[in-house]
Amino acid sequence: MVEPVALLAMALEAPVGWPDAVQRRIGHPVGLFAAIIGAYERRWNQTDGSAAARRASGIGCVLILLCITIGGGLLLEWAAKLLLGQWSWIMVALLAMPGMAAGSLHRHVRAVAIPLRAGDLEQARAAVGMIVGRDTAQLDRAGVARAAIESLAESFCDGVAAPLFWLLLGGLPGLWAYKAINTADSLIGHREPRWRAFGWAAARLDDGLNLIPARLAGLLLCLAAGRGWRILWRDARCHASPNAGWPEAAMAGALDLSLAGPIAYDGVPQEKDWIGSGRRDLDGQDIDRALRLYRRACLLLAVVAGGGAWAWR
Repeated sequence: MVEPVALLAMALEAPVGWPDAVQRRIGHPVGLFAAIIGAYERRWNQTDGSAAARRASGIGCVLILLCITIGGGLLLEWAAKLLLGQWSWIMVALLAMPGMAAGSLHRHVRAVAIPLRAGDLEQARAAVGMIVGRDTAQLDRAGVARAAIESLAESFCDGVAAPLFWLLLGGLPGLWAYKAINTADSLIGHREPRWRAFGWAAARLDDGLNLIPARLAGLLLCLAAGRGWRILWRDARCHASPNAGWPEAAMAGALDLSLAGPIAYDGVPQEKDWIGSGRRDLDGQDIDRALRLYRRACLLLAVVAGGGAWAWR
């Protein structure tokens, strides 16, 4: 019954995302993962320890996250079956819904496009700062638009394609294990000296878990646009991440834009390769175009997932 679970979870989340009122009242499961990761990082990631010891501690943190999420997912599926019998899939879909981010992502990216179209650059910078890790205070109009579109492309994998893939493959345990590792990668999977050893396991496992979904996301974006294949094959490996370049290159090729390029993190400029060969003078209308493509790709993903699950059965 995993395919109706996945499709119902997507259908429930897409129109409203994770509502702000719910976030204020009970938070989000990812917040629990972040709290666990933060607690272990402060306790185990001792800067005076050896790299080997810190790497071993990071592996331990990842194993704890996997035990919690896989064990918790199995327990919740068992409880749903016990309580609802043949209708347990509805409860499982409700429990899976917070792991999807199609609607939430659309809402957050649209919140950047609206002020940018209105000429309110400061508000657009504040909105894009909620969804990207780069410095945003000095971004011009094109920089804000580019950051929003890159985040939309990359998060189409992390927030939509990969959660659905792992839900279909492993049910609730698969979905929440993926979300926990993806959260760990975003918090500690960095190359800076503080996290390089401790976050190694989280970063490498996240790379592995996204290997297929990232390429699927890139293909779906090109299919939804009916173009972009040349840039996808040419530029997918121009990104520092082995996975993020696939949806970003697909988005750049599909919309005939240039993404990535020089950015800054914590005041430190970083030279990054450009992805795509199109326009660099982006604006709010380009974000709207990206959102339209994103909606088509999400719909196509639902169709592909439903058809593939049916064929597998």
